[in-house]
Amino acid sequence: MADKSKFAILILTHGRPHHVRTYDSLRRSGYTGPIYLVIDNEDATGNEYRSVFGSDNVYEFNKEEIAQRVDTGDTNPSRASTLFVRTALTEIAKEIGLDYFAQFDDDYTNFSYRYIRKNKMLSHTIRNFDRIIPVMLDLLEDTNALTVALSQGGDHIGGILGNYRKGVLRKAMNSQFVRTDRPIRFAGRLNDDVNAYVVQGSQGELFFTVTDIQLNQLTTQSNPGGMTEIWVESGTYLKSFFTVMMAPSSVKIRMMGQTSRRLHHSILWENTVPKIISEKHRKK
Repeated sequence: MADKSKFAILILTHGRPHHVRTYDSLRRSGYTGPIYLVIDNEDATGNEYRSVFGSDNVYEFNKEEIAQRVDTGDTNPSRASTLFVRTALTEIAKEIGLDYFAQFDDDYTNFSYRYIRKNKMLSHTIRNFDRIIPVMLDLLEDTNALTVALSQGGDHIGGILGNYRKGVLRKAMNSQFVRTDRPIRFAGRLNDDVNAYVVQGSQGELFFTVTDIQLNQLTTQSNPGGMTEIWVESGTYLKSFFTVMMAPSSVKIRMMGQTSRRLHHSILWENTVPKIISEKHRKK
């Protein structure tokens, strides 16, 4: 089993020192382990974060220095992107002395178990999150995945006829559990986590989302700070095309949504990732 003693949750946040909902949600959910907030040196509210959470729990990285060694996928000089902080996390985790960490966004409102009963898709609020950690880390180790993640609301569209029965999905975004010595290679100013699991997934790396556990978060653009201004400016249109640019042979753009129709990326999984074949087919 994975050693949980050198594990912590790192929350990516910017400009929201009084609205880090994930921190409170984790504590309400029964998580008692260490939590660190990761901000950048261009965040004007840095001192407020330290005042609210304590200096020992807030880590600051040099955004310009990280920007010199990442592939943004464009020539835009703006550094308003999670690409930089996601890239900095591994170095911060090493500095803290972690063997494993989970990277969470700052807008999670609660965590739930998902299950089927009497042919209905149901959920139950998690109050023992400490028990989730070793399960996710064991899955990470047992599968040799690059990362494993919790599911999101969109993963359960379709209810009992949707993704739940698959158990795991070949993707991982938003809430990744990783080994410090096996960092994810993020790229692209927008959609950096999707770009990672598409590009590296096509190269044989394993990215998994667990359908039994779900995080819930605020609706995009409803929480001030962070990436909200970028979503307001460009929505999902520009964001989605970054992944098309990264993997044009297996990603396309299509309309999604029932009432608020919008363009979004669509991944053709048959053309994206190698298949995992059952051991029973192994030649003797």
